[in-house]
Amino acid sequence: RQLYDVVAGTEDGGDDQRQRLRAHVLRDFRRSGVDRDDAVRARVREIADRLTVVGQDFGRAIRDDVRSIKIRPEQLDGLPDDFVAAHQPGADGLVTITTDYPDVMPFRTFARDKQARHDIHAEFLNRAWPQNDAVLTEMLDLRAELATLLGYASWPDYDVEAKMVGTGDAIIEFIDKITAASDIAAHRDYDMLLDRVRRDDPAATSVPRADLVFYEEQIRREDFDVDATELRRYFEFDRVRTGLLDATARLFGLRYDQRDDVAAWHEDVSVYDVYLADELLGRIYLDLHPREGKFKHAAQFDLTLGVTGRQLPEGVLACNFSRGLMQHREVVTFFHEFGHLVHHVLAGRQRYARFSGVATEWDFVEAPSQMLEEWAWDADVLRTFAVNADGEPVPRELVERMQAAEQFGKGTFVRSQIFYSALSYLLHRDRPRDLTAAVREIQAAYDLFDYIDGTHFHTSFGHLAGYTSGYYTYMWSKVIAKDLFSAFDPQQLFDTTVAARYRDTVLAPGGLADAADLVTAFLGRPYSFDAFQRWLDQDRARADA
Repeated sequence: RQLYDVVAGTEDGGDDQRQRLRAHVLRDFRRSGVDRDDAVRARVREIADRLTVVGQDFGRAIRDDVRSIKIRPEQLDGLPDDFVAAHQPGADGLVTITTDYPDVMPFRTFARDKQARHDIHAEFLNRAWPQNDAVLTEMLDLRAELATLLGYASWPDYDVEAKMVGTGDAIIEFIDKITAASDIAAHRDYDMLLDRVRRDDPAATSVPRADLVFYEEQIRREDFDVDATELRRYFEFDRVRTGLLDATARLFGLRYDQRDDVAAWHEDVSVYDVYLADELLGRIYLDLHPREGKFKHAAQFDLTLGVTGRQLPEGVLACNFSRGLMQHREVVTFFHEFGHLVHHVLAGRQRYARFSGVATEWDFVEAPSQMLEEWAWDADVLRTFAVNADGEPVPRELVERMQAAEQFGKGTFVRSQIFYSALSYLLHRDRPRDLTAAVREIQAAYDLFDYIDGTHFHTSFGHLAGYTSGYYTYMWSKVIAKDLFSAFDPQQLFDTTVAARYRDTVLAPGGLADAADLVTAFLGRPYSFDAFQRWLDQDRARADA
């Protein structure tokens, strides 16, 4: 409180950075209840402490609950040879498939056994059930109480105050806008999927979500001549990692020097110092393979914030990629998450730590990473590192087929993302007592795929701990990412002039300006919905042709 009084007592003057820092610090103090009376501050502190514990419990339950199914060896039919070789039968003659990503994603994509696909998907959805049901209820109640104590109508209203969207009501308005914009493309994708399902089961009336990834793969193989097992031959992990480093170095004018002499927390972790020309910008740690007890998803974490003249930024990439051949979707994820790491390091030269790194509004932070995904789809980029065992680069015509196939499924993908967005918002706004029933109702309203009886998705939806009511930010950022990418020439993705301007006007400033102003500085105009709508319409144009 004494520090708040000092800052509040200062004059609102000085240079722009000082004024912005003062405004943000005072807002943060007020959002933490520091300006309230002793009783309120004491309760806010209790809630904050408890939310920390509850959030850790929620994430730990998901991480530690590695479920599995046991199948007969013949039920591996359809899986790549290296997957089969790595999953030999145990003493009971059965093969174990776990809910960890390196198991569950290939299995859902390639396994021809419908029942086995459904079984592993149900186990995946039921991670941390039932313990996280009560944990999530407490989390929602504590957040609502905190928001009310601090004078907000609801947790979503509190949560969005420092975001681009502005108000809680604006979240559901955005969700409904995206739902309408994607409706035609989503139903067209769904109809294609249903037609393909009916070739195997003429009596089918719907597409089970457990079969979604499998039938997407079948359509890409049969309609677009894109076989993910064939693609994997070109994406050997070590080459992908080297290729990603080379591509981002070339694009942003960076250099990565590996530091084998720097200690890390595990032998799998590789360490690099990052330079811009001859200037040391910071250090990155790549922790990219699964192991027992490790974080199960893919994300970038800060170790140190950069402060000019005092300390360099350091960041971590924690992923769970195969050590051998990767699926292309994993390559896209690698580019995405690495985009956060580059943003953190490039934005680390700041006078104030408050603006260092990925310090923009939370509903903008995904935009730079989503835009970097575009480089993982470009033939010229991929051919610099995507080679098979004979050293042959991925054929350009195969990449073109990949791009055409990528247009399929975007509508259903967007609708699924909107379901997750609506779920995170409505659970916080309405705080239903029966969370499973609420999931079922929200899924029916926003998703095209049916709820799977007996599952409890909310208990393993880890983003509810970190993103709280703001999962919409992924799609909000997608809209802006498509607009940012419109400034690049798709035929010249290594145009360093545009890339340098993007680096210096969007990434390097960190939190020195509002995200909308950063985008305007780069594009020369305010951001718009147009590029995102054109991206959706590409699918309509293909289907209508």
